[in-house]
Amino acid sequence: QVQPVESGGGLVQAGGSLRLSCAASGSIFSSNVMGWYRQAPGKPRELVASITSGGTTSYADSVKGRFTISRDNAKNTLSLEMNSLKPEDTAVYYCKRTIGGNWGQGTQVTVSS
Repeated sequence: QVQPVESGGGLVQAGGSLRLSCAASGSIFSSNVMGWYRQAPGKPRELVASITSGGTTSYADSVKGRFTISRDNAKNTLSLEMNSLKPEDTAVYYCKRTIGGNWGQGTQVTVSS
């Protein structure tokens, strides 16, 4: 099965920044709406940001103003710039098409207080 590959996670102090990257095949990326999701321990997976092939973005209220999603359609890559990180942002982060597609392994983001 074709899966996206996420990278860039790590341990950071509150207030810090991280940039996540996602590499996907053309069959995943194509003209699809792509999203960054996260799952914290004991909580359901949630969509935090999405972007259309034309670059229109949408964010969850909890990350609005702090996270920026972007994509490079020529390289089939998706990014998530995360600033002013909070301990509650701690989760495994995944990228995926917002409709269908397979989950990758995700990348762990841990924010210490």
